[in-house]
Amino acid sequence: MLIYNMTMNVDESIHLKWKNWVSEHYIPSMLNTNKFSKVLVTQVLGNEEIVGLTYSIQFTAPTESHLEAFKEAHQAKVESKFQQFKGEVVFFSSVLKVVSEH
Repeated sequence: MLIYNMTMNVDESIHLKWKNWVSEHYIPSMLNTNKFSKVLVTQVLGNEEIVGLTYSIQFTAPTESHLEAFKEAHQAKVESKFQQFKGEVVFFSSVLKVVSEH
């Protein structure tokens, strides 16, 4: 199992607008790719040096082939939608491999 992780730092002035957009558009568009089985949204705490609010949105992919298919067919299109928040949201993606669950 793999996790496609999006870490986003959001300017506080647009926080509520961004949060609504994530819930109403971003997450549904990611799930509609049929490449992910679940989503976990978390807020990163404890780093007072960073301006804004930081979130991690984790999409679980059942197999590596699901993730690769997402990257090839959907990643660029989905990430281009962040352009509406240019200068207000900084983001990067990473892939995590689940080693064990307890």
